[in-house]
Amino acid sequence: MEVGISLPTTGRNASPEAILRVAREAEESGFASVWVSDRLLRSAAAPGTAGQERLAPAPVTGFRAFDPIETLAYVAARTERVKLGTSVMGALFQPPIVLAKRLATLDQFSGGRVVAGLGQGWNPDEFAAAGVPMKRRGAGFEEYVSALRAVWGPDPVRFEGRFYRIAESEIGPKPLQRGGIPVILGASAPVSAERAGRIADGINLMAFTFEEVQRLVTSFLGAAKASGRDATELLVVLRSNNPLGGVEPQSSYRPLLSGSIEQALGDIDRLEELGVNHVFVPALSPGIPPEGRFQVLRRLLG
Repeated sequence: MEVGISLPTTGRNASPEAILRVAREAEESGFASVWVSDRLLRSAAAPGTAGQERLAPAPVTGFRAFDPIETLAYVAARTERVKLGTSVMGALFQPPIVLAKRLATLDQFSGGRVVAGLGQGWNPDEFAAAGVPMKRRGAGFEEYVSALRAVWGPDPVRFEGRFYRIAESEIGPKPLQRGGIPVILGASAPVSAERAGRIADGINLMAFTFEEVQRLVTSFLGAAKASGRDATELLVVLRSNNPLGGVEPQSSYRPLLSGSIEQALGDIDRLEELGVNHVFVPALSPGIPPEGRFQVLRRLLG
């Protein structure tokens, strides 16, 4: 099991100094990876449930979200070993040829350390701001991944799809990693896990219970096997945004990789039995004082 760290790229604590400090500490401590999230904006009015009007305007909080690729380029220049992952980028908000070139450039500059965690996006305001219809999700997202891989493939590149077209061209740079950059797809439902099993190099799980993990991993690996793929070569990544390093919670419900370090270690053992081979946790947690966070977090490495 590999263990990684989320970088503080969003919220009030996000800053270039904090991002670099955490990335360097993660590498020096022996963690396998660092990860960044992606948000275009924070809607001023939160969406209501299906069929309802939008809720009242949300309070101003000083929201910030650093761009994932520029952030990882900054980190790549100051680290040497850790993998650099996105979890997850809203891929549809930029043309596939643009994202493919940006990721390939980052892969070249980082020495082949990039893992491209991609998602369809979910916020209507972000789709509107990007000028992309939400109906592009689903079939459009699958075609997007195919277009990415075409750009990373040998020249001349040519792609003809329903949503995306690339005239026969030379396009570079290509990724440094042989076979292209690993693409893992965000998944919180069986249908998205099944899609990842068919078309991606891995899955980025958003799950809070072992039952959810088992259901998603089963869908993912079943689809991969049906597509003739070797499951041993696929990434099964679980992201945790939960507070870690404090005392054991008193309630009976505890999300995965939360609570005490001892509880998280037990979770990691069981997650590995379910087929998960990579987890990552936040470096900043209310349960861990900033000055001692990696002294505590290193215990996750065994």
